Amino acid sequence: MKDTLVQIAGLKKVYQTGDVIFEALKGVSLDITAGDYVAIMGPSGSGKSTLLHLIGGLDQPSDGTVQVGEHSLDTMSETGLAKFRRTHIGFIFQFFNLIDNLTVRANVELPALLANSRDKRAIQQRSRLLLERLGILDQAHKHPWELSGGQQQRVAIARALINEPVLLLADEPTGNLDSTSGQDVLDILDECNALGQTILGVTHDAVAASRANTVLFILDGHLVGKLPGGDASGIAQYLADLTT
Repeated sequence: MKDTLVQIAGLKKVYQTGDVIFEALKGVSLDITAGDYVAIMGPSGSGKSTLLHLIGGLDQPSDGTVQVGEHSLDTMSETGLAKFRRTHIGFIFQFFNLIDNLTVRANVELPALLANSRDKRAIQQRSRLLLERLGILDQAHKHPWELSGGQQQRVAIARALINEPVLLLADEPTGNLDSTSGQDVLDILDECNALGQTILGVTHDAVAASRANTVLFILDGHLVGKLPGGDASGIAQYLADLTT
């Protein structure tokens, strides 16, 4: 039996602007097993990205606990969270978030250099392997603005994997891509998961969500449903019923 990697209990997140209070999460609890592939779906404003950010240590909860491996994120300082993110989490974003004045290779290697986890030669070897595996080694000397959207997302995936994260977080990874490039990215995520990578993704796309083993549905800050992956039409119908 595989170990539980992520444990969340009673998670709440409240934002306040002046006198306006917004409860983004209202007591969410869930477990994610090491090696699993989980997708989270819900309408805009439902709390799915907030949940992803709390699990990744990009924000801290108003209440409740977040445990990733042996790390209790809800009790960490900002410095501790920054170190945790660098060494344990890989992030893939909708708009790639690459640094335009760095080459593809430099973008991929940057998190490893910041983490100071390997010598420079080992970092270069791993980046080369990742770029080759993702089919963009021939683009290593170029800058992000010289690449297509699909190629940029491949660079972002390589960057997310450079430190061998325990958890890969994907926030709308195909949301800014054409359908063909999007399918290519989903194929890459499938391959990563087949090699044992734990993945948690947020998406509006039922086809993307269907690639996961499990699909969770969130509405108004509550987890309200769960389906197995594989059936895009069933997932789309469930989400439509949930929001009407």
